[in-house]
Amino acid sequence: MPNNPDQPTLLYKLYCGLTSVAAPLAWRTVRKKLQTAGVPETRQQERLGHATQTRPDGQLIWFHAASVGETLSVISLIKRLGERLPKAEFLITSGTPTSAALIEKRMPPRARHQYPPLDTAGPVKRFLDHWRPDAGIFVESEIWPRLIIEASRREVLLALLNARLSDRSVEGWKKRPKTARFILDHFTLFLTQNDKTAANLIDMGARPDRVQPGTNLKAMSDPLPVDRTTLSDIRAQIADRPVWIASSTHAGEEETVLAAHAKLLQRWPDLLLLLIPRHPERRSEVADLLESAGQSAAFRTKGDKIAPQTQVYVADTLGETGTWYALCPIVFLGGSLKEIGGHNPFEPAQAGAAVITGPGYFNFAETFAPLIESGGATEVNSAPQLADAVANWVSDDTALDKARAGAKSCVNNQKSALDDVINTLCDTLNLA
Repeated sequence: MPNNPDQPTLLYKLYCGLTSVAAPLAWRTVRKKLQTAGVPETRQQERLGHATQTRPDGQLIWFHAASVGETLSVISLIKRLGERLPKAEFLITSGTPTSAALIEKRMPPRARHQYPPLDTAGPVKRFLDHWRPDAGIFVESEIWPRLIIEASRREVLLALLNARLSDRSVEGWKKRPKTARFILDHFTLFLTQNDKTAANLIDMGARPDRVQPGTNLKAMSDPLPVDRTTLSDIRAQIADRPVWIASSTHAGEEETVLAAHAKLLQRWPDLLLLLIPRHPERRSEVADLLESAGQSAAFRTKGDKIAPQTQVYVADTLGETGTWYALCPIVFLGGSLKEIGGHNPFEPAQAGAAVITGPGYFNFAETFAPLIESGGATEVNSAPQLADAVANWVSDDTALDKARAGAKSCVNNQKSALDDVINTLCDTLNLA
């Protein structure tokens, strides 16, 4: 049955009015970003609600994901859900060109991708008029009020999956309790990453009987793809040298990584660091840091080979991280030495790696907790601690194997929860 929410609050009406006024500016900003990324003009129009594909016949289940990390988990879930529902069709919306390109490469059966409409009246109406989804599943914290309200009014059953809210966001919504309850009441189901988020949603006004603590959906993502040709080529270049990885590093973190590497080179002069910046466009900044550190480097985008004197190989490309993880079982995961929130540790863990992290992994706290408890991950706070953690696993195969086994076991335990997620979605959203 459709929800029967209260009348729109004054704040929601104000939001609708302001976004309508700001729509032209928002469109120019979004369009410029898409143009810069090389998105064709026809596909740019999807942000205005103009569909570029036809709606398939039958049941259509709509997933909305924020960006790359959420997209990976959605793809895996759709594959499994498609097996459960062989006649269902799927629509995936995501806002970034990077996530769109990723989906195109790994498109699940009976699925298609569109950019989501701007959260204003015209685009939302055109989007819903065309696609007419039977159910809408929003992933993580993608809360677009008008899109949610209008979909619910059309009797689209909605779920918020893998729900995660920052403390700041929760406090902000608590200051607007009527509007929070009004928006949240349009969801039929909330599946959260942890108990804390479940409690926060209830405090914000979600109906307790609709909130269920779940698991981190990203743990259920398929392993990252590996290019076997590239893997073989890079392995040949590395030969028998010891190697470690610093992945998804952000500005302000490479200095710590390179300082740790300098210390490690004193013990293992032939040690190779494979450095994967989170944003490859920072390559010139990274090059300056390497020059300042006095470490010789090769760059993937330049076609450089790994020579015996190469101390750092900079993998400044997109879409090859799975190949790099297959090279080495020791991975430092960035976004954690600064207050950035961390990145998904299940990606290296699925590849068989033990993980090192800084303390700032608050976006993945519920994910790292069992990994650290199992010994599959360890936390460091400084360059000396990072060097010591890498040295421990480089020098002690038994310790490394034990850590890798702990990480793999933790991932496998999380994956077993996928069937529970699918059963809950099917039962609550009438998908069976």
